[in-house]
Amino acid sequence: MTLKKSIFLIVIVLIIDQWSKIYIKTHFQLGESVEVFNWFKIHFIENEGMAWGKKIPGAYGKIFLTIFRLFATGGIAYWLWDSLRKNAHPILIISIALIFAGAFGNIIDSLIYGVVFDHSNGQVSTFMPEIGGYASVFYGKVVDMLYFPIWEGILPSWIPIYGGKHFTFFNAIFNVADSAISLAVMLLIAFNKKVFPKEDQ
Repeated sequence: MTLKKSIFLIVIVLIIDQWSKIYIKTHFQLGESVEVFNWFKIHFIENEGMAWGKKIPGAYGKIFLTIFRLFATGGIAYWLWDSLRKNAHPILIISIALIFAGAFGNIIDSLIYGVVFDHSNGQVSTFMPEIGGYASVFYGKVVDMLYFPIWEGILPSWIPIYGGKHFTFFNAIFNVADSAISLAVMLLIAFNKKVFPKEDQ
């Protein structure tokens, strides 16, 4: 795996990620949903940038998160460069490139989406609105849209704690950047022995 191929993979993931987010942002109102299959929907939500829509409380929580992610992405970039320099296993390099692309894709939302888009509450957002965006730099929200409610229903009463309650599997809503990171983690787990071989004692 070469540097050029790694950059190409990163660019492809970023293009798909940003295109999908811009399309959703400029064609859907917040909360709007379209059913593709009964187990897959396009459902537009926004979050502060943490997993499962969590956020760091306080006035500076969002900017702290974005700055932290910028430093973390820099660390991932160094990891990728170092792995390429050491001719690491191609699966490791592909995984790091996917993680970098995913992290950077969501950082773009946090950095500039508040500036280049107006809000999506009850309206379809406009790109580069004349009146300005919905937030300042660092305070943009991450666009999510991929929703796979594979099964929804009432759980049997004999199941401890959750029995008799409504349950959705899988209820996370995510984006292409998140998918890239998840794929990378699965590759690292599946090919752990090849990617991180034990050195002979």
